[in-house]
Amino acid sequence: MLNRLYAITDRGLIQKSLGEDIEAAIRGGAGIIQLREKNIPDEKYAEYAAEALSVCKKYNVPLIINDNIDVCLRSGADGVHLGQSDASPADARRILGSRAIIGVTAKNLEQAQRAYCDGADYIGSGAVFGTVTKDDAKKMSVDTLKEITAASKLPVYAIGGINIDNAAELAGSGIYGIAVVSGIFKGDIEANAKKLREAVSRL
Repeated sequence: MLNRLYAITDRGLIQKSLGEDIEAAIRGGAGIIQLREKNIPDEKYAEYAAEALSVCKKYNVPLIINDNIDVCLRSGADGVHLGQSDASPADARRILGSRAIIGVTAKNLEQAQRAYCDGADYIGSGAVFGTVTKDDAKKMSVDTLKEITAASKLPVYAIGGINIDNAAELAGSGIYGIAVVSGIFKGDIEANAKKLREAVSRL
């Protein structure tokens, strides 16, 4: 079963080191880690993945690679998260195998239904409160999020600007969990994760 608190890294927010910050998030209660890197060579991406994976394995927490199937395969990470402009979940499944965790970004019902048909394991939907960590993310209304969760046969993670002050606003939305970037990795990482873990347990 997937954990309900999903932490997504941002190299711009690193305080100590990638590995130490991930470990702090896990100690606080994050049960899935996504390594998100943009515009770097695959070799460097794979190096970061190896560092992240060593920590995740220590705690038996899955590591998901954002957008890059090759880096996922090379590093031995547990899965990949794909945007709408990336490879299809079906292609990822063929390359990574049946045990891989495959997530897909879905911003409407059609995309959510396609993700299910293509063999995804979960959906990420947002940005529910806007975001400063992704330039192309458009804000999603909670009503749209509810439409997706009501129709989806897959677990849905809300994403986008979620923090300890607004997480409770997602109560009743039907989400499975929350995916968080700066709400975890900005400030006291372990304390943030702990508070968000408690918040998501009440949704």
